[in-house]
Amino acid sequence: MTDPIQLFYWPTPNGWKISIALEEMSLPYTLNLIDIGAGDQFAPDFLKIAPNNRMPAIIDPQGPDGAPISIFESGAILQYLARKTGLYYGETERDRVNVDQWLMWQMGGLGPMAGQAHHFLKYAPSMEPPHVLPYAQDRYRTETARLYGVMDKQLSKNAYLAGDFYSIADMAAWGWASLWEGQQQTLDDKPHLKRWLEVVGQRPAVQRGRAVAAEKRSDFRKDKDSHSALFKR
Repeated sequence: MTDPIQLFYWPTPNGWKISIALEEMSLPYTLNLIDIGAGDQFAPDFLKIAPNNRMPAIIDPQGPDGAPISIFESGAILQYLARKTGLYYGETERDRVNVDQWLMWQMGGLGPMAGQAHHFLKYAPSMEPPHVLPYAQDRYRTETARLYGVMDKQLSKNAYLAGDFYSIADMAAWGWASLWEGQQQTLDDKPHLKRWLEVVGQRPAVQRGRAVAAEKRSDFRKDKDSHSALFKR
């Protein structure tokens, strides 16, 4: 019997990438919750797996050559799981290049910019003392809008981000894009992005992955005790 993958996770857009991928790929996994509001990401045992003190991370007992391997960074985990299973990476090298470039686009663009939009639009104003920074708010709201415009244009030509096949690039981007309202965005002028959000969101494995530990997801604006662990370390 195959030992399950150990998933170190909290229900955030980055965590959803991996819970969705594991569900899509039908890989057995054991859930290890990393409560980022409580500072679990700074625990010495977790830092051995994820030295950048960020989840998600995994340990695969059946890694390369059958030896265990630990992996941090959500994009690297997605690539590893896609190679391991042969799923959601396209059929050709040209497909894989397309998947990689849109995965890197999410990792270097959409994730960081949408994350900063969330921080300055939602969380910074709720801190003690409040930080309302119009320049930062406008900067990240505008850049997130630009990125969604790039995404909408790509999706006007393709069913999915990397082409006409669903891939790990879609898994990476969907969680962040699904929170567009909190980033003060609109879909009124982005019909292709809206269509893609609905299509991906209807996938049973996406719904199962999004539901993992959903009851633990809280509004950090109201949880003042979490601010030190989240924003000041």
